[in-house]
Amino acid sequence: MQLFYHEKSLDSTFELDQEESRHLIKVLRKTKGDQVQFTDGKGCLVHGAILDADPKRAKIIVEQRLYQPQDDFYIHLAICPTKNLDRMEWMLEKITEIGVHEISFIESKHSERVFLKMDRLEKKMIAACKQSLKFHFPILNGLRPLEEILKESRLDSYQRFIAYLDEDNTRHLYEKAEPNQSYIVLIGPEGDFSKEEVAMAFDYHFLPCSLGRSRLRTETAGVAAVHSLQLKNTLIIP
Repeated sequence: MQLFYHEKSLDSTFELDQEESRHLIKVLRKTKGDQVQFTDGKGCLVHGAILDADPKRAKIIVEQRLYQPQDDFYIHLAICPTKNLDRMEWMLEKITEIGVHEISFIESKHSERVFLKMDRLEKKMIAACKQSLKFHFPILNGLRPLEEILKESRLDSYQRFIAYLDEDNTRHLYEKAEPNQSYIVLIGPEGDFSKEEVAMAFDYHFLPCSLGRSRLRTETAGVAAVHSLQLKNTLIIP
């Protein structure tokens, strides 16, 4: 199955933008009558056929519409972006494929990057969703100060974790997390969170957690956190 994306309403017939039309008709060489699958990124999966194979404005007719329910759990990764943007794009791609529901970027005391090209990151995320057949696309939030994220009232019902370097912090995220919950995990920059930031997170009832014995790069820690929570909720032990 090859999945395409159409951000507008998937009505009985709809037209694709120029980029998706060109990819469908010119690159993949699809023609009139060929079967295609689309999602709106909000859980809707459409089975349809090409009605007009115009490489600039291809038209699709809907034959079947399905809806995939949301997961019973919710993973929110809040992470400081790396100085090297390629590493952050790599992480975003991988956690999207594994299954993350929301991503926020943190401004912290030791942050190495204070600007992000959100349009570029969104394109990377959408491409990863199509590759991994995701019908619910993650929420992607821009850079915000750490304290602003900590103060969000909606987090009161979440399991809240902060991963940072501490030899006494040995209990793994997988061990601490309970299944079928909403989670937020904070990941600091290469220089880690400051002591003051860690203390502030504790004030907002965030719990310390480990991501393993190795010292991880920021982007690797992000992948490890999302993967651990996915395993907690999807691993079936006989």
